[in-house]
Amino acid sequence: MRAALEQASRAAQLGEVPVGAVAVRDGMIVGTGFNRKESDQDPTAHAEMLALRRAARYVANWRLIGVTLYCTLEPCPMCAGAMIQARLERLVYGAPDTRFGADGSVVDVLREPAFNHNVEVKRGVLASEAGELLQQFFRTLR
Repeated sequence: MRAALEQASRAAQLGEVPVGAVAVRDGMIVGTGFNRKESDQDPTAHAEMLALRRAARYVANWRLIGVTLYCTLEPCPMCAGAMIQARLERLVYGAPDTRFGADGSVVDVLREPAFNHNVEVKRGVLASEAGELLQQFFRTLR
């Protein structure tokens, strides 16, 4: 999760909302990402999406079997859907997202029983650090 927080700090340095993600398989980082929506002018350039894409390239398979994604913020519905599509094994995240969260804060995409895959989730890891990064960022905008 510390590596994901470092990715989030990189986003903040670029003026992006500070969210970071790191994909890990067999104890090794196989994909990283931080928010780049503004930089890339791409609505899908979320930290999670970028980390998932890089991980898939690294493992040479769209099925991310055995991969854990560490993210500083609860995923949105788009990112949660990508995790299900990728057959991601596990998600570990920090702060909840009360505006767009898809792990129960707003909707519960990750545990929808109708889907053929569910992602194991651990929430609240280093939540205060992740939340503080976001609060500092939004304070500077006001």
